[in-house]
Amino acid sequence: MWATLALSALTLTPSQGGSLAIKNPRPTYGILGQERKDKKLLIGDVLTLAYDVEGLQTQEDGLVKYSISMELLDKAGKSQFKQEAQDYETVNSLGGNRVTAFSVVEIRTDTKPGDYVLKVTIKDRLGNATRDLSYPFEVVPATLGFVQCTLAYPDREYRPAPPIAAPGQAYWVNFAVVGFELDKKNSQPNLSVEMRIIDTADGKPTLAKTPRLDVDGAKSQIDERWKKVLPLQFPLQLNRPGRFVIEMTVKDNISNKTAKQTLEFTVQETR
Repeated sequence: MWATLALSALTLTPSQGGSLAIKNPRPTYGILGQERKDKKLLIGDVLTLAYDVEGLQTQEDGLVKYSISMELLDKAGKSQFKQEAQDYETVNSLGGNRVTAFSVVEIRTDTKPGDYVLKVTIKDRLGNATRDLSYPFEVVPATLGFVQCTLAYPDREYRPAPPIAAPGQAYWVNFAVVGFELDKKNSQPNLSVEMRIIDTADGKPTLAKTPRLDVDGAKSQIDERWKKVLPLQFPLQLNRPGRFVIEMTVKDNISNKTAKQTLEFTVQETR
């Protein structure tokens, strides 16, 4: 039903010691991604919760040691999944007073809609202090929509990329579509997905012709494992600076329903 993973990703700047605290919890579109605007997630999505840990004890060489454990609770407070403490170490290369970490929850297709709470526990392994964070979110009933939206580098691992880049870089826009219907004759999906890039400077699309993906299962024979959560991607070549909005639209050609998703990114000159 659930799969979780605690990640210490960008370990930025732990403090030299003080009162341990977990601050600025925010859901994001993948690790390093922009902040999500709400706490509602579709079945098949992934909750990525970023937060800042402040007040960790730091050795003279900058070494920081801490652990992260997680537990998922339903509306009644019943445990749905528990992950024991995972140990992490990092070095405070830049100085300062925080570590940024991420906890990830996969919402599988057999998850029941409803209210849930992700409980995260941080332990300072040098200072021996412990703090908890409880983050409520909602899993909504299945409907046509986008899930698992992330920006990634075009390598074999599809490493997560931040929404701030430089001209000359290339990204993948990774996502999946859920909540689509299957053709009654062949049990296959039939979808059309478009991606427009909007330049916020003038509000106009950057291309005259919109990139498009057509998924006709009757021709391509989509495997059974992708008939509930269908992963797709668009290439993104970053050739000039600016602020942009990715606007994706999916149409289910069987039900005639549509859904939209937006992501923002910035390309900056390296001067």
